[in-house]
Amino acid sequence: MKGTAFIFPGQGSQYIGMGKVFSDNFSVARQVFQEADDSLHFALSALCFQGPEEALKLTENTQPAILTTSVAALRVLQSETGLEAEMAAGHSLGEYSALVAAGALAFPDAVKIVRLRGRFMQEAVPVGEGAMAAVLGLERKDVEALCEEVSAGEVLSPANFNCPGQIAIAGHSKAVQRAIEKIKEMGKKAVLLPVSAPFHSPLMKAAGARLEKELESIPVSDLKIPVITNVEAQLNTSRERVKGLLVAQVSSPVRWEESMRAMIDHGIERVLEIGPGKVLSGLMKRIDAKIKMGNVEDADTLKKVDSFVKN
Repeated sequence: MKGTAFIFPGQGSQYIGMGKVFSDNFSVARQVFQEADDSLHFALSALCFQGPEEALKLTENTQPAILTTSVAALRVLQSETGLEAEMAAGHSLGEYSALVAAGALAFPDAVKIVRLRGRFMQEAVPVGEGAMAAVLGLERKDVEALCEEVSAGEVLSPANFNCPGQIAIAGHSKAVQRAIEKIKEMGKKAVLLPVSAPFHSPLMKAAGARLEKELESIPVSDLKIPVITNVEAQLNTSRERVKGLLVAQVSSPVRWEESMRAMIDHGIERVLEIGPGKVLSGLMKRIDAKIKMGNVEDADTLKKVDSFVKN
């Protein structure tokens, strides 16, 4: 449908029970969960549907779990409504879901690679040495200047440009802690994030190198629709560029606000968030409240797609 885009969530959107309603009621969703279980040689579906939470929260499990739930929701949406998008994007891990939606990556390949991606990102920095924090109410240039000011020879940089007034920073734990204290002195808010590694910072370069080796054997097909990449915040239509951009993405900031503005500049008026949660819908409200948002994660939200399309 003209003016429609699909977007896909990243890590942090997971919850126990995600995807179960679709798997119970739609064979296309059941098939996606079965493909994931077969590809990974363990019951990822049971982890999504029943937990335990401690296991679901492990990065190497979270990433394939969210991807699988998102692709299952996408397949149900497509089979039940026939709705197609003009372009796609995904937040961090969600970029893999977007590439599956665009036909660039086969789902069984994607689910295997994101499990490895999660493991590599977890292992790149010893536990306790890296951290992330959300910075609220500061402009981009101020966050960049602050990171430089308090880094003291350690790694500290912006990791996610999510929406106006919400930027995540990542790097060495002590540098992140110094930044939090400095921000509080400025009368602004900073919150340590419950993540186990400094994602999308230069400390992830080792993870990117390992990912690059694994991607060598993964085939990439032509993109049926453009995908707006996290690294450049621009449309990519070239399959030759997909792997390089995925490698760079691991240690580069997620330029989400710019990505959404690029989408809008290309004529998108309706955006459907596909997969667990509504985190990206909340960000879009702060980026451009005029954009019509919907989400698909269960039977109730699927029923609302009709009115989303018509209005």
